[in-house]
Amino acid sequence: MTEETSDIGRRVRYWRRRRNLDRKRFADMVGRSTSWLDKIENGERSLLRLPMLERVAEALSVDPSALTDGDTPDVRCTDAVEVEAIKKALGRYPMLTPGSGGGVVPADVHRQLRYAGYAWLASHLATVGQVLPRLLIDAQAVASQAAEADRAHAHRALVMAYRLACSMLLKHDATDIAWLAADRAMHAARCGDDTIALARATRSVARAMSHVGQFDESVAAATGMADLLRPYLGNGDADTVPLFGMLLLSAEITASRQGNGSLAGDLHQEAVSATGRLAPEHRDHHTVFGPANVQVHRVSALVRLREGKHAIRYADTIEPSLIACLPSERQSNYLLDLTDAYTQTGSYRNALRVLIQADQLAPQEVRCRPLARRLISGLLLTNPGGADAGLRRIAHKAGVNA
Repeated sequence: MTEETSDIGRRVRYWRRRRNLDRKRFADMVGRSTSWLDKIENGERSLLRLPMLERVAEALSVDPSALTDGDTPDVRCTDAVEVEAIKKALGRYPMLTPGSGGGVVPADVHRQLRYAGYAWLASHLATVGQVLPRLLIDAQAVASQAAEADRAHAHRALVMAYRLACSMLLKHDATDIAWLAADRAMHAARCGDDTIALARATRSVARAMSHVGQFDESVAAATGMADLLRPYLGNGDADTVPLFGMLLLSAEITASRQGNGSLAGDLHQEAVSATGRLAPEHRDHHTVFGPANVQVHRVSALVRLREGKHAIRYADTIEPSLIACLPSERQSNYLLDLTDAYTQTGSYRNALRVLIQADQLAPQEVRCRPLARRLISGLLLTNPGGADAGLRRIAHKAGVNA
């Protein structure tokens, strides 16, 4: 066994599992036996003959270099195959094929949903991309077959799955499919006759509209849903206040994209006031709504208003310990916003420093997202950036020409 043979075998196993292919199915796809596959994956047999290497790579939907070269751009990024799998899952209509989802256990769907949610907050985007298609299919099946007593619970889980799909697709600029996921979330929420589920779905719809430039509609949706929640803010429910606050933050970001600084400021102040309603039952809510999240959203809003200097000054007032308590997904997005702010002001060395910090914290947020790649490309054109070894290393991993 050579080191090269072992490395190739390990990569074959990685991609086979990532494509959710069992040993028998994959062996059949390449016209070989499972014992042959075991030897390849265990490094006991070489896969360096070009025709066979190309056949294996084609079955895995990867370039052959992904199997042979350990220095290729980050393989952990969600790729086109996984985005297409999410799209196909969204295109299923279980109600048209009764019984097609038989055997799906609701508890398994909730377990998958928790796992994907934790992976999202930890910025393990490839894991989310791998889990989502099956999660969507199973959640759809459970919701379509739920008894009346379980209907609201099943549709709430389905809304969460659609929301996660929408957020994931927006991170990868797949806005048209994200729109579909958001709209499906709204439909599921209405079927469940559930105000909380509707609030969650509205967050996705508002974000999807914002990403395609429908700013007025996005703000109207988010603030309209917030107004529907307003009478229930004191009811002690664990979801109402955090969702109310996050709807305001969503509207703030969209108003900033629109260039409406006055409206964004008003929404920020209302979100600050909403944090005063937080109680022990809101601790550890999946939205992470609280003072820290409100503050990092303010930085994000100022960056979108192209007020880089103001964003940096505001960021300097935030207690570092508050930022450290946020999950990786929130922290890394905050650092990417700061990178943008420093770039806007011409503080390129600070921009480099913060970008490298973001990459160390959450590599997939920096190397896999179009937004981050655009920041990298811009910094490479600057005087310190083009020669910076750290930035060039990140650019290579992100697939950006340095």
